[in-house]
Amino acid sequence: MSKKFKELYLQGEVIFEDIDEYIEEWGLSDENVTLREYLGLNEAEEDAWISIGEEALQELLDKG
Repeated sequence: MSKKFKELYLQGEVIFEDIDEYIEEWGLSDENVTLREYLGLNEAEEDAWISIGEEALQELLDKG
């Protein structure tokens, strides 16, 4: 299985704005997983993203 967005982001292989491409890929994929699973996020990261916004998610990821 290929690396998830979170793993690639934490390794500096993608920039945060690339998340949009991953969301689009998920929407077009046949994988039977949630978006959170597809991106490699945990529940707290997903909750912050949904309730606060992308800045909150990026801040959590940057804290590592």
